[in-house]
Amino acid sequence: MKSWRTFVVVAAVAVVGAGGTLIAALAVGMRGDELAHLLAFLAPAAAATIVASLAARWVLMRAPFRQRFVAVALVAAVVAIANLAALSRAMFVSDHDATLVTVLLLYATGAAVAAALVLARGTNEAVERLDATAARLGAGDLSARVGEVAAGRELERLARTLDDMAARLQQAQSREREAELMRRDLITTISHDLRTPLASLRAMVEAVEDRVVDDPPSLARYASEMRRSVDQLVLMVDDLFELTQLDAGAIQAETRRARLDDVVRTAVAAVELQASEKGLELVQDLGPVADAACSPRFARVLQNLLSNAVRHTPTDGTVTIEAGREGDRLRVAVEDTGEGIAPGDLSRVFEPFFRADPARSGPGAGLGLALAKRIVEALGGRISAENRPERAGSRFQVELPL
Repeated sequence: MKSWRTFVVVAAVAVVGAGGTLIAALAVGMRGDELAHLLAFLAPAAAATIVASLAARWVLMRAPFRQRFVAVALVAAVVAIANLAALSRAMFVSDHDATLVTVLLLYATGAAVAAALVLARGTNEAVERLDATAARLGAGDLSARVGEVAAGRELERLARTLDDMAARLQQAQSREREAELMRRDLITTISHDLRTPLASLRAMVEAVEDRVVDDPPSLARYASEMRRSVDQLVLMVDDLFELTQLDAGAIQAETRRARLDDVVRTAVAAVELQASEKGLELVQDLGPVADAACSPRFARVLQNLLSNAVRHTPTDGTVTIEAGREGDRLRVAVEDTGEGIAPGDLSRVFEPFFRADPARSGPGAGLGLALAKRIVEALGGRISAENRPERAGSRFQVELPL
């Protein structure tokens, strides 16, 4: 199929060239016998052009660019000189004029060959750079780039495509490495954080089973401690599951909406018992945006922020939820009167598995704030943390588009 297509293209070029020559002859006044004589020359010349072009294609198919370009220049020159010789023998051109034109054609041939060599050099350099870059990429060096090549639109487009592909592969590799590091951190962190509540549960179950304790007050205390350990396990497993299953695209496509005060009420209910055990006051100040619509998933964000605030606020402290509107964005902040955040930790509080407590003695696996950040960003918002400038405690602020 490709051979036939090539033949058709070459034949079309030869016919068009012959037709152009005939039109030029008519324009200069050639008629009758002269036109027939010219046509007798053009017919074999066109046939010879087709045969020579197809033969050149077969011979030069695997030749370097330099040889191809030089061959094209030489073929054009040889055809021109052959036509000139034919015209001279037919006495259309005098011998003196034919000699002069031949000399000029030879000079033009030299210029054409020189131009072909220059063009071939640039093309060869571009192809060599493409080949070297592809080899480096194949060997695993994803930082390899072709860069700019001055070798024609096609090769420039190929170079850009190769560089874009390398950049995407490098990004994919980077994401894969980050995911692998996160998986390793996950195994290490979860194994450490699960050990404490599991060990506590095992010790208390064994004590009850071995009847080390059997009086009702001790059994009630053990049941309470066991419930607390189970709650820690449930919290860690829930955060871990939701973090790994979080799909930003699915969140963005959600159309469900809930009133802000309902979302806040749901989040507060999840931490009320813990806050009441510590004697904390939960204050809500939603103002005129209490009826604002937001994603139901925002309840999980507030729950994690409130849980973090309750955990780090001492007895008889206060945790405040306030909301407002800034232009077309909903602003919700959670403040506490706790110990605040160390300045060096402010930039890391949203990292998965990060916990300011070096001993990791508190509940949870350090996933709550990371999960909150991912949900907020999937909703098109942003979240930030800071220490309150005038009073002790920290402030987490979320901004979401209305």
